[in-house]
Amino acid sequence: MDHPVRKVPRHLAVIMDGNGRWAQRRGLSRSQGHKAGTETAKALVTRARELGIAHLTLYTLSKENLRRPQDEVRTLFDLLVRFLNKELDSLVKQDIRLNILGELDAFPLPVRQVLKHVMAKTAHCKSMMLNLALNYSGREEILAACRKLLAKGLRPRDLTEEVFSAELYTAGQPDPDLVIRTSGEVRISNYLLWQSAYAEFYFTETAWPDFDSAELDKALDDYSSRQRRFGMTGEQIRARDKAE
Repeated sequence: MDHPVRKVPRHLAVIMDGNGRWAQRRGLSRSQGHKAGTETAKALVTRARELGIAHLTLYTLSKENLRRPQDEVRTLFDLLVRFLNKELDSLVKQDIRLNILGELDAFPLPVRQVLKHVMAKTAHCKSMMLNLALNYSGREEILAACRKLLAKGLRPRDLTEEVFSAELYTAGQPDPDLVIRTSGEVRISNYLLWQSAYAEFYFTETAWPDFDSAELDKALDDYSSRQRRFGMTGEQIRARDKAE
């Protein structure tokens, strides 16, 4: 019997949650949990590229995360810099372009320099866009877009979804088809508020460091089993699927 073809999202977004709790259960430090989470992120990037996912967005560091103890924040910055320096050649080889969602002014100069360097070195890559949400806030992103449009003197009657979307960090990219959150929390935590309006959501009890390829397969299988309606009728969905 033929197996149904798995639908792969064009844009996968992930809220990587549970590093600290994963470490605590094992008697490890939070820093060790974040390090393990970094290895999981690396593996996911490679797997997403293999699957043909064109856009991958990882919620790496929220604006609220910067209020954590400074030792932990420094560890997160250090892991980010090490990851990017170590993986730059691999990103280029896999034809993966790095993009940043968020305000980087609050970051130390060395972190900003590394981010800009990797973005420049991967700017020509086309097979996958890797978005890292850093110092990111969905509400602040929306407010920033509004400020830009007001500064341009846009007339109210000229404001459309397309015009507004063009001012977001994800301008030019499709909205997420699937948003995954790990570690048992069932909320979106100020993540891609505009972009995820029609996204499918998948929540798992698995902590982020344990989210391996098998766990990703479970999420994608679940996603494949759903019919995305976008407000359409069943007849419209069947017509759309037939056309695809």
